[in-house]
Amino acid sequence: MKKYFSALLIILLSSFTTAPRIVWLDELDLSNIDQSAGKAIANQSMWKTPLSIAGEKFDRGVGTHAASVFRIKLDGKTISFKASAGIDDSAPEHELKQASAEFIILGDGKIIWRSGIMHAGEKAKQIDISTKGIKSLILHVDHAGDGITGDRTNWVNARFEVKGVDPVSVKKEREQEYILTPAVAKQPMINAPYIYGARPGNPFLFTVPISGERPLKITATNLPEGLSIDSNTGIITGKAINPGTYTVHISAKNQYGETSKDLTLEIGEKISLTPPMGWNSWNVFGADIDDKKIRRMADRMVELGLVNYGYAYINIDDGWQGARGGKYNAIMPNDKFPDMKGLVDYVHSKGLKIGIYSSPWVQTFAGYIGSSADTRDGKVINSSRRYGEFSFAKQDVKQWAEWGFDYIKYDWVTNDIAHTAELSYLLRQSGRDILYSISNAAPFELAEDWSNLTNAWRTTGDIYDSWCSMTTIGFLQDKWQPFAKPGSWNDPDMLIVGKVGWGKNIHPTHLSPDEQYTHITLWSILAAPLLIGCDLEQMDDFTMNLLSNREVIAINQDIAGIQGSRVYADNNKEIEVWSKPLKDGSIAVGLFNLSDNKQNISISWDQLNIQGKQKIRNLWEQKDKGIYINKYQSDVPSHGVLFIKIAPVK
Repeated sequence: MKKYFSALLIILLSSFTTAPRIVWLDELDLSNIDQSAGKAIANQSMWKTPLSIAGEKFDRGVGTHAASVFRIKLDGKTISFKASAGIDDSAPEHELKQASAEFIILGDGKIIWRSGIMHAGEKAKQIDISTKGIKSLILHVDHAGDGITGDRTNWVNARFEVKGVDPVSVKKEREQEYILTPAVAKQPMINAPYIYGARPGNPFLFTVPISGERPLKITATNLPEGLSIDSNTGIITGKAINPGTYTVHISAKNQYGETSKDLTLEIGEKISLTPPMGWNSWNVFGADIDDKKIRRMADRMVELGLVNYGYAYINIDDGWQGARGGKYNAIMPNDKFPDMKGLVDYVHSKGLKIGIYSSPWVQTFAGYIGSSADTRDGKVINSSRRYGEFSFAKQDVKQWAEWGFDYIKYDWVTNDIAHTAELSYLLRQSGRDILYSISNAAPFELAEDWSNLTNAWRTTGDIYDSWCSMTTIGFLQDKWQPFAKPGSWNDPDMLIVGKVGWGKNIHPTHLSPDEQYTHITLWSILAAPLLIGCDLEQMDDFTMNLLSNREVIAINQDIAGIQGSRVYADNNKEIEVWSKPLKDGSIAVGLFNLSDNKQNISISWDQLNIQGKQKIRNLWEQKDKGIYINKYQSDVPSHGVLFIKIAPVK
């Protein structure tokens, strides 16, 4: 009898210790959630308001934002996941009208639940799924393909029924860095861009991008009257006197060889005939910038040889502004920039151009004064105005031109036609070729106006170094495609490779190596501005090779100036295929794998409206892959890309 009761006690104790328990989703480490905007928060919306879906309040849950990915490691013994999902009520009314998202749950790589597309105001959908045997659970929120405006999303009352080890949030495993771009050849190679636009009578500055061992001997024949070239650096300066199209023959020679290439100079009304390339201070330094940092970045641009691949601008972002003053009553620099004219001249002496930042608001995003602000004794005296009630843009443009700036980033939300047109006119009258870029989130319904009034316009909010941010922005650019053209470019924001930090904590980008190849490939297909956002003094070999592949850059800088577009996307949002027609009749194609697993992706000639034998070249490897008929296919790594050029066999 005693043995019987002992055995019964053991059974009861065993049953008690293995009874299921509840682990709430909001108890997991939410810092591992990758999302396109903001940060996920426990028991609040991402805007720190109570969780609310269609008017119903919830005490527990996770507030996030489409697109987002939450990876959770299970031990195979977790019993179930129960929750409700829906769009949070916290967005402004005009944003809620546009809000839509789809909630998708994947177990071990397979979709096991999806909500269908939901809209703001819809009641939360109930989730009750078995997780037995599953070891990897992904909670994914998709933006439903219409942008992310108002897409604040919630997983509420979300909990696991657990019998084994507690669920753990994890990041996607990061692969080792690997370099695809071949080593730089010692012999000279003339790189893109192969066309450049300038206005007659304005100061001219263009450095012919030439890689290879120095010293070089560089010559140019048929330069427009008024221009000359430095035979050692390839820097062309002067003032072109007569308008026209000039085919300039460039030759470059060193001890290892000689090469030549034609450069087209369009002297007329248009500038920025290819997407601008350079560096901007914001993604690494934020507003913590000064004269010395800008000079050091200019030095490094040349020392690293990035100038040899077409990178031409060193752009000062928000944080340089002081009070109004000087002979124009323009915005003067603060103490961090003691000699703005001297800084501009220094950057120009390197063969580089230089940009500046402002806003038509009274105050910029970083808290400095804008073109609607007047000051007295160093203080803003019209702080009650937002923007537009009075403009000092005329004074500011005169000052920028006198300092010698070549680029202006004009930054505000929401952009309006009146102030865009005002600055466009003033810049054209300034006596300098100043590239005009507006930021950020230009309204799509005015896309044709941005295309006619500016050289580049931000199509989106700020980018951050996350997979969801980069892919959400990049793969939503298709609708803007008709408005890009030589002189006017859609701008999906700056590059987030290398070491970034926004002035707070400089760190290696959170994008994995494969994701960085995807980023640069997609921006090249999009004919997007290539503005480096990392610390050039902390440049590593991987990032340098990523930014200096001459064949990838040539796709971005193609003379035809056509933005690429989507060819195919699968229903599960795991594969994207994009193409870009090129001036020489070939096509650049990106095969993108957005899934967590390696995939075999193909492209058929029918999809590209081509036929017959086609030569395939891998652009990152700069290597011919052979001649193919009807289609091409290849394995593509998770979150990676295959970037190819397809050309007809003659």
